[in-house]
Amino acid sequence: MPGAALDQYRLAGLDERERGFSRPVEFERTGETYRATLRYETTCVVTEAHPSQDTALLALIHMLQGQGYRQLRTQLSFRDGAYLGSQALWVDYPEPPEPVHPSSGLIRKVLRWFRSETR
Repeated sequence: MPGAALDQYRLAGLDERERGFSRPVEFERTGETYRATLRYETTCVVTEAHPSQDTALLALIHMLQGQGYRQLRTQLSFRDGAYLGSQALWVDYPEPPEPVHPSSGLIRKVLRWFRSETR
């Protein structure tokens, strides 16, 4: 659809320093692919090319979560050039699972200490 207006979203959440933010997401169309861009303070995060705006937006969310951003959510502001205001519902994105860190074995160390005391 040449000349079709791109959707516009508002992205809100907490940055890596736990500060709240709300910024527009920009989309760039190149041929049949889309890139999503978030500009926030000195940070500019741009996705690789994706087949749709929705997949580019989801890739942006995952990139930001990988950088420590949390509680991310979006709201559609414009669809096909029509302003939606606050009619669209916010979409919340689940937090990625916490990385599993092997335990330092504190309990094991304490048990070993007690065992050596009883011998």
